[in-house]
Amino acid sequence: MLQRFGETTPEREVKFAPVDLKSFEADGTFSGYASLFNGVDLGHDLVMPGAFRDSLRLRGARGVKLLFQHDPNEPVGVWLELNEDGRGLHARRRLMPEVTRARVILRLMRAGALDGLSIGFRTVQGRTDPASGVRRLDKIDLWEISVVTFPMLPEARVSTVKLRNVPRTMHGDLSHLARSFRRGAQAMRAR
Repeated sequence: MLQRFGETTPEREVKFAPVDLKSFEADGTFSGYASLFNGVDLGHDLVMPGAFRDSLRLRGARGVKLLFQHDPNEPVGVWLELNEDGRGLHARRRLMPEVTRARVILRLMRAGALDGLSIGFRTVQGRTDPASGVRRLDKIDLWEISVVTFPMLPEARVSTVKLRNVPRTMHGDLSHLARSFRRGAQAMRAR
């Protein structure tokens, strides 16, 4: 997906990326992977090891925004740490409980209704394989990482969120609704 914000602004792309959430604390802090290397997504993008290195060196964790649904009007937290390792882009972040939208996101994540992450970036260096159509992303200018409803990869999901103060029947109902939305999104992408 390409989006132009203005004639003087470079194109910003969004890529729904796998996430492996390790923990989610009561204060909204959680850690895991915002992007994994060497996996082709439904947009035919393949993020390579080292792709984020220069951008992270330039911006640092605080220079990358934590948004809701890639909306620059919806910042919902801060990145405490962003580091590349052999597996991908590891992140430690905190949703800001002082922000109403962040509190809603936390509740939806705990209920299982919202569980995707997606990166917003500009391609600095990449090439497309003419035979497969896969675009290899060697260098990325990372602008933001968003909590999203419909990630492009089926496995691009938050895997662990503490279910605190959520009635079991409500959790089941919301999980069913989230699965229905995912099936609908898959059907739309298949067309």
